[in-house]
Amino acid sequence: MSIKQISVFLENKPGSLYAMTGVLAQNKIDMRAFSLAETSDFGIARIIVDDVYKTTTVLKDAGFINNITTVLGVAIPDVPGGLSEVLRVLTDAQVNVEYMYAFLGGKDTEHAYMIFRVADNAAATAALAKQGIKVVEQEEIDKL
Repeated sequence: MSIKQISVFLENKPGSLYAMTGVLAQNKIDMRAFSLAETSDFGIARIIVDDVYKTTTVLKDAGFINNITTVLGVAIPDVPGGLSEVLRVLTDAQVNVEYMYAFLGGKDTEHAYMIFRVADNAAATAALAKQGIKVVEQEEIDKL
């Protein structure tokens, strides 16, 4: 169970992010989740999209360096402590969280959704499933 995340490397200068999102808009690519990390010289836009192959192709054709990373999408009960419980399960399973960010859940008002980049996807998925925590598949993203 996993989701394909595209990381796009951007110069840290005015207009870089606009240019990248413009390419996606022109090609009718729907972003389902987005995160931006930066340093003084460059940034990394991490995106979850509706069509991974098309997105990587149009980004490459437009001159954007990008790569694909496997991440986990997790449906977290939207209650106080929901995220803490997920993190407890991962900690108990000795799974390190490298980074995480939220994404929209659409019509589902009972869950918050998070993307997790972890050191061991299989161990994380097994530990979460054992506790009844839902891991979201790539195909499910468009339905949210």
